[in-house]
Amino acid sequence: MSPRIVGANLVVSIKTFSREKSAVFFTIAFPIILILVFGTIFLDQDAMSFALHVQDLDETKSSAQLVQMLEQSGRFRITKVAPAVDAVRYAKDNRLNLVLVIPKGYDSALVRRMTFRDPTASVAFTYIYDSSSTTTAAKMQALQSVFGAVSQGLSGSLPFIGSVETSVHTKTYRFIEFFVPGIIAMSVMTASLSGAVNVNAQLRQKGVIRKLSTTPITRTEWILSNILYQMILAAMSTIAILLVSYAVFGVSLRIDAWLPAFIALEVFAFAGMGMILTRVATEAESAVAAANVIMFPMMFLSGSFFPLEMMPGFLQTFARVLPLYYVNEGLRASMVFADTMTALRCSAVIGAFAAAVFILGTLSTRWEEGT
Repeated sequence: MSPRIVGANLVVSIKTFSREKSAVFFTIAFPIILILVFGTIFLDQDAMSFALHVQDLDETKSSAQLVQMLEQSGRFRITKVAPAVDAVRYAKDNRLNLVLVIPKGYDSALVRRMTFRDPTASVAFTYIYDSSSTTTAAKMQALQSVFGAVSQGLSGSLPFIGSVETSVHTKTYRFIEFFVPGIIAMSVMTASLSGAVNVNAQLRQKGVIRKLSTTPITRTEWILSNILYQMILAAMSTIAILLVSYAVFGVSLRIDAWLPAFIALEVFAFAGMGMILTRVATEAESAVAAANVIMFPMMFLSGSFFPLEMMPGFLQTFARVLPLYYVNEGLRASMVFADTMTALRCSAVIGAFAAAVFILGTLSTRWEEGT
């Protein structure tokens, strides 16, 4: 293998990219636009139904009726948590964005307020929450509206139900900090998959790949130069996204070795998928269409834009078999939560997938094909 030949082909690819304005736009400008738009808009979530985990420490008829009232409000799908469980650990282990804890003494405080007309009788519920989740604030607002109605129906000038908020993280995160890793993963996937499809399909259809067999460049050198080219594009896109995120929104993200590792694995994974697609779909137009069929469901179903919790259960199950889901989760684990074990698990999944599809893609790329 000749580094000079690999470098020469890489230079040609970069020059070609710089002349294609649409490619530059979708690789660099489009992810930046998404960051700016989704970082500033307010999504109305009033009509949504949320999953809510409730721990009832009072275990009385009154507290059970309150849980039933929450469920009947139509705003929540209730999952009960055993009283003996450590609620904070439970929230962390199950990656929940909110756990409501009904404290012991709820029933006695309710009796004091209703029966003995004690205006000072009140109770404080505990919200164990994840501030990085996009739906946490909406859940809390929905809970406050239900509890406000309960308090309004009781006598006394002071509210009956208050709250104590406990975050599962030592640091508070904003939506934009949760959103940025998803945009990085999406932009790298788009550039790698569409780039591999466009280059290989068009060159095969024009007969260029067959003619490459008569030149000094080998198949290995050709594939390596294309991978390096995709790596450069991925790095450019990631740097642009991070610069805008830090400059405009002042994000606080952890940048370490996990970031380039996940980007490299993602490039290999989706470039390999692109090579496989150009083997299956011989026409350039059909190969691009096949790539879009793969890309768009992954964009919207793997958690890049919206939390999985907002989707129906069967779509959440489907999302967890998508490779982009593990890139999203791995980047967020490393950049937002500093969760090394989750990052390691996600990297193992996407690494195994990348190795499989890249090997298949390499084997499917042949010089003698193309007309």
